[in-house]
Amino acid sequence: MKFEITESPNSYLLLELNKDEKIIIEIPKNVRAKYELDKESGMLILDRVLFASINYPANYGFIPRTYCDDDPLDILVISQIDIVPMCLVGANVIGVMRMIDGDEMDDKIIAVATNDMSFNHVKDISDLPAHWLIELRSFFQDYKKT
Repeated sequence: MKFEITESPNSYLLLELNKDEKIIIEIPKNVRAKYELDKESGMLILDRVLFASINYPANYGFIPRTYCDDDPLDILVISQIDIVPMCLVGANVIGVMRMIDGDEMDDKIIAVATNDMSFNHVKDISDLPAHWLIELRSFFQDYKKT
């Protein structure tokens, strides 16, 4: 996988998100289970258990009413808490991790939870500790290994 961290959200069309935009969380942070929304039933299904001891570094979900390759855009929502699956969360976008998975673009939007006072002051991905970005990149390099 190739990665590029985009520090300025203004360079990506989607990042016109409003503060009250609601994100749907599929996977809480710190878990090894990869859930996906089943489009037919509206329920979460267990896609797989992640390899080794790799855990999601942030709450993971999608932005409703956005589509890229027939799927809503992926988003990681940073918060001090593990947000339960299927929860609607207000989020402020702070950046994009541009990824190429195989030969296809697979962008990950990075945001902070609007109602989490520990993170809602973060306005740009460059405001996060450098180690957090290293951890995020490492996660996406390793999470598909079997």
